[in-house]
Amino acid sequence: MNKPTKNIKLIIIGLFLGVVSGYFGLRFISGKRFASAKIDASKIIEESEDKKRMILLEAKEDALRIKSAGEDELRERRSEIQGMQNRISNREENVERRANNLERREKNLGNKEKVAEQVRVELDASKAEMQQHLESVKQESIKHLETISSLSINDAKEQLMRVAEEDIQSEVMRRYHEEEEIAKQDANEKAQRILSVTIQRMAAEVVADVTVTSVPLPSDDMKGRLIGREGRNIRAIEKATGVDLIIDDTPEAVTLSCFDPVRREVARIAVGNLVVDGRIHPARIEDMVIKAGKEVDKAILKSGEEAVLDTEVRGLHPEMIKLLGRLKYRYSYGENVLQHSLEVAHIAGMLAAEIGADVSISKSGGLLHDIGKALSHEVEGPHAEIGADVANKYNVSSEVHTCIAEHHNDDMSSTEAFIVAAADAISAARPGARRDTVENYIKRLRALEEVGNTFDGVEKCFAIQAGREVRIMVEPEAIDDVAASKMARDIVKKIEATLVYPGQIKVIVIRESRVIEFAR
Repeated sequence: MNKPTKNIKLIIIGLFLGVVSGYFGLRFISGKRFASAKIDASKIIEESEDKKRMILLEAKEDALRIKSAGEDELRERRSEIQGMQNRISNREENVERRANNLERREKNLGNKEKVAEQVRVELDASKAEMQQHLESVKQESIKHLETISSLSINDAKEQLMRVAEEDIQSEVMRRYHEEEEIAKQDANEKAQRILSVTIQRMAAEVVADVTVTSVPLPSDDMKGRLIGREGRNIRAIEKATGVDLIIDDTPEAVTLSCFDPVRREVARIAVGNLVVDGRIHPARIEDMVIKAGKEVDKAILKSGEEAVLDTEVRGLHPEMIKLLGRLKYRYSYGENVLQHSLEVAHIAGMLAAEIGADVSISKSGGLLHDIGKALSHEVEGPHAEIGADVANKYNVSSEVHTCIAEHHNDDMSSTEAFIVAAADAISAARPGARRDTVENYIKRLRALEEVGNTFDGVEKCFAIQAGREVRIMVEPEAIDDVAASKMARDIVKKIEATLVYPGQIKVIVIRESRVIEFAR
């Protein structure tokens, strides 16, 4: 074999060996790469499983949070529904109470109509009797005159007319006084009821200081949060508390206005807690108002118990103690009613001890004499009558009941009632007990005197007793006794119609006639 052929064979063999070695080398490298890729795939699968587990855990946590939030919202809704049910129940009770009051009024009106009809029938009968009497008098006078020959017909007529006029005037005056007494009794009863309701519910200028409460705010931005979107928060506060929330230009403060002092105190605490908490929305407002109501109830009970312990009055019903505690938030003519009641109780006890009366009854009557003012915004009528009804309801002794019912009457049926009335007057009259500005005081006195001076025949008019009494001197030549009585009634009506005043005003018309002679 020649050398070129040998070289070709060697080349071919070398190429074959290179191809075979390259094939196995590539296969080895591919195997390594496949093993590495398999390891990487395993790692990716493990990481995917880990991520899957994390996603499942996060999903479970989110589901638990959503469930918890749903349960919280459900509880808030249930609380809101419970509050609405309570308000509906209270409104139903108020409607029922008002219906009972209306029914009582209708019965009273029916009874008065019957009395008026009876009076009308009696007047008709009296008129018929008077006509018959006049006719008989006329006939008897004619017969008598006919027997007297010395009298002419004209003289007989004149005598007959004179006798008839005297009989008519006597009968008319008698009937007038009878009807006047009946009318006075009915008018006094009605006037006392109307005036007492007006006195308890009116808004005198001096009371304005205690019908509003200011709540401080950390900043003026809080006013916008209290108003809420489209006013929903302020509407929720006013609806839940029953007070008016006044947001004006006063810096860092809002005003609460309401005649019921307990509701106003509940609103003050609730708004203050909302401002501190910062979460202001209708559901939160409802919760805060409920909590504030419970807090005020506790304070009321505590104040009532402290008052009872301070005066050493025993045996009161728990509801009476609560009503006594409500007086802590009640003001009358600038004076705190609970403090006034405590003062009256101590003064009444000392007076009773001095004159030998029953100290326990006097103290109890003094402490409870204004208990009706705790309900004067809810029940119609004068506070003495309301307090007597409450005392009767909770089995207060008849002696204490008398003190409560009669402490504003002119005539009283027991010594202890006189003592309680005297202690009430002493407490109210002491310096600093009741406040009024000099301008308002003078304005009220002048207004009373102006009303009296508008009537014809008035000589002088004086407003005395801090405007609680008006004395009017009339000209005796121009005003007789009947006209003086009518003038007193007319002045009372005009005062009621034109003036706003605390308490009640006594009107006295004085007609004095003097005859003076000198002995020389």
